[in-house]
Amino acid sequence: MSEFTIASLSEMRGETVYDRDGEKIGKVEEIFYDEGTQRPEWLAIGTGFFGMKRVLVPLAGARAGDDGLTIAYSKDQVQDSPDIDTDEISSEHEQSLSGYYGGASTATGEARERSLTRSEEELRVGKRDVEAGAVRLRKWVETEPAEVDVDLKRETARVTREPIDEEVGGADFKEDEIEVPLHAEEPVVEKRVVAKERVAVEKGVVTDRETISDELRKERVEVDEDEAR
Repeated sequence: MSEFTIASLSEMRGETVYDRDGEKIGKVEEIFYDEGTQRPEWLAIGTGFFGMKRVLVPLAGARAGDDGLTIAYSKDQVQDSPDIDTDEISSEHEQSLSGYYGGASTATGEARERSLTRSEEELRVGKRDVEAGAVRLRKWVETEPAEVDVDLKRETARVTREPIDEEVGGADFKEDEIEVPLHAEEPVVEKRVVAKERVAVEKGVVTDRETISDELRKERVEVDEDEAR
């Protein structure tokens, strides 16, 4: 581990952090110190894992370079570390982190017990919005027969005869005729456009429950005790 001072670490805020294989993880956000010794123990890294996430990594084994800070752990190990996003590290938090990293926090130089880290896979189900279908309104024109009954009036002629027995003087006998026009109603057809219905699409939201099934791996630890001789 490189020897870091409070001043040198303060200047590294915002610097790029690389894993042990040289892969970029994120940037230095904060340094956590031991309250008793004031020695740096934990490095807070801002990563892009699962959105914006801040992870804590032991500073033990880290080394500074011209292009940033390289830690002693892999990107996968850092990615799966406990999600502790606080401004202070409690003893429970430190115990959880130390257990995860295999007791790697050695900033105080104290010896740690040897341990195994037992890991389990957890099922995380996210959600994303996808297009699941569409509703389409389509309008077309069709022709159908229509019938309407209408009453039409027409004039009729009826000839009437009225007897007259009167003397007519100076009668001029000649041919004559009269014409009486007869009228009738006939249908006049016209078409007009009338709005009959408004059709719209309204969207609603329903919630369906779906069960996601998968197989998760789980590590087991077996204890074998050899009888002392």
